[in-house]
Amino acid sequence: MSAIHQNVSTSLSASTSTFLGRNNLKAMRPSQVSVAGRTNAVVKCVASPSAQKTAYKTNVARNENLAKLQAGYLFPEIARRRNAHIANNPDAKVISLGIGDTTEPIPDVITSAMSKRSDALSTVAGYSGYGAEQGEQKLRAAIASTYYAGLGIEENDIFVSDGAKSDISRLQVLFGSNVTMAVQDPSYPAYVDSSVILGQTGLFQKDVEKYANIEYMRCTPENGFFPDLSTVRRTDIIFFCSPNNPTGSAASREQLTKLVQFAKENGSIIVYDSAYAMYVSDDSPRSIFEIPGAKEVALEVSSFSKYAGFTGVRLGWTAIPKELHYADGFPVAKDFNRIVCTCFNGASNIAQAGGLACVSPEGIKAMQDVVGFYKENTAIIVDTFNSLGFKVYGGKNAPYVWVHFPGRSSWDVFSEILEKTHVVTTPGSGFGPGGEGFVRVSAFGHRENVVEACRRFKELYK
Repeated sequence: MSAIHQNVSTSLSASTSTFLGRNNLKAMRPSQVSVAGRTNAVVKCVASPSAQKTAYKTNVARNENLAKLQAGYLFPEIARRRNAHIANNPDAKVISLGIGDTTEPIPDVITSAMSKRSDALSTVAGYSGYGAEQGEQKLRAAIASTYYAGLGIEENDIFVSDGAKSDISRLQVLFGSNVTMAVQDPSYPAYVDSSVILGQTGLFQKDVEKYANIEYMRCTPENGFFPDLSTVRRTDIIFFCSPNNPTGSAASREQLTKLVQFAKENGSIIVYDSAYAMYVSDDSPRSIFEIPGAKEVALEVSSFSKYAGFTGVRLGWTAIPKELHYADGFPVAKDFNRIVCTCFNGASNIAQAGGLACVSPEGIKAMQDVVGFYKENTAIIVDTFNSLGFKVYGGKNAPYVWVHFPGRSSWDVFSEILEKTHVVTTPGSGFGPGGEGFVRVSAFGHRENVVEACRRFKELYK
């Protein structure tokens, strides 16, 4: 047993003995706790499967919906494989172009505002406790005027949150377990996994790599990564992300007009994810509300994560128009407000101060500079794979490059790249069956790392 492992086990024994008593402590084997690894001198403790039958079980049944989930969530699984690779190759310089986490510093105009708010909390005049669950009114108004000017979205339609991913799950709670769901295929895994957890789906069907009762809207190079809606069955909820994660494609105005019309004809609600809207370089809509009639059939989630580097700060929003109603005429926003007030105490006041700085003229310019930097990275990656003869998609309106490896398993390509170049990517099949044969390469990285990764790609595939 290593010194670290011994210290962890000793600490656990000492701390638990007070609560469990010596007899119960004997049943808690030291082998049930192990050190999974060290990253920057941080020790991580994880529970290991018990080697013998559990001594005691409650009478509470496991959530059967969680039991439907396949393996682990995509990105922790990638992290697990990355860490295993590092353990086996301790001298390798591993470069991560996988999970899509931002790498560049938050602009000073934004961190200064957060620092000022933080300092004020230590004063009587500047202290604030619980805030409005929907967000501070100044920030709600600023988001509405900055991102939805002229689109009929008002400050009270905005719900500030701790990020788009959190709001996706809150929206699933809002809709409940009895709705039917459609997603782009491939798509961000949180849409499907949250649907499974809420009980909206059937079992996973291994022969087609899909969950029953979810409508997978296939998006391919052949259809311009926009589904053939004539083949899509009617569902209550339609998750749609543009610019899309993972393909990097942005739906055109004509395509989104068709989507809104499709939702109206079917009485569906579109959950539109616009987390990458600031990356749009052409005339593709940045918001679903640019489409006439969308306020009657759509709501929108978005985030500061990929604009300002807020992946750790956590701040986003959901816009729900007053015109959006359920079948009985009840406003969707009123029910979401109840969900927010019940499940959430509001975003951090320090993060909201940063958000207010983000939408100031100086903040907008600073975020555009950050986005521009990542778009330069994207161009380097696109040029690299084009030069190697690959079919490459995305990159123009998103920080993701979607590379085709026809006839090959996405996980096999992921492993090949990791083992031979020490670069982490993301296997396309992790985003749905429509992603098989593709790999997503993220442009989130320091410039020198992106350049070095591309040099290694050229060595591998020249």
